[in-house]
Amino acid sequence: MPDDSNLPVPSSRFDRGALERVLGRAAELQAGSGDVEEALSEEQILELGKEVGLSPQHLRQALAEERTRVVLPADQGGLGARLFGGARVGASRTVLGRPTDVLDSIDAWMQREESLQVKRRFPDRVVWDARRDLLGAARRFFNVGGRGYALARAYEVAATAVAVDDGRTLVRLDADLVPYRTSLARQSAGASAVGVAATGVLLALNVMAAVAAAPAVLITGVGLYAARSINHRTASSAQLALEQLLDRLERGEITKPQASLLSVLAAAANTLPRRL
Repeated sequence: MPDDSNLPVPSSRFDRGALERVLGRAAELQAGSGDVEEALSEEQILELGKEVGLSPQHLRQALAEERTRVVLPADQGGLGARLFGGARVGASRTVLGRPTDVLDSIDAWMQREESLQVKRRFPDRVVWDARRDLLGAARRFFNVGGRGYALARAYEVAATAVAVDDGRTLVRLDADLVPYRTSLARQSAGASAVGVAATGVLLALNVMAAVAAAPAVLITGVGLYAARSINHRTASSAQLALEQLLDRLERGEITKPQASLLSVLAAAANTLPRRL
């Protein structure tokens, strides 16, 4: 009989990797058996976490991250992403403050500093797009403040804020630049069409084929390179703008806007009884 004395003895304790494998496998087995219960509440998840020795603070952080997770359409596998690069950027950070106050602060910043306007508003999420009025266009054209307004090139910018605990909020910022990348792709395609037309004219003039093909190859290559470079700079600038905004929130440099004296007087006047 083989000697089993040298075989490793199974441990009764599990490291983090083993715990993740066990929980993942258990979830697979339950899903395969058809014995699937209703979705768990946040309180139930916290209780389960305590049973396996997870910190409530870390569980709340993970729950907040899951609630702010935004599922965006696939972007990395498409032809546009392969030719011109990515066009969706995002950033997240845990900051001090309540979700409503944090969103109000971000909203004031987006409208004042990034020349954006509110597109949609939800209890824990705000979506902006670029201002289309004359003032907004003038600020971007003259680059007032020297900011560059990278977020104004986005189809929409969104902020989601979820409470981690009584004093902290997890913020996620996202910017969708896909339409801007599409416009660059169209310009590149237009340049390619010009190059192909030039090649056709040269061939009609009986120019050597190798020479005649030069405009199509060169103009197409230059147009593609230029569009990809512009898209990369734009996406990088938008990413930097989101990160800088979170930096300011984290340092407390952006606070909830205070009501002006005029708005306070107007609100007080609305509360006064009207004479008939």
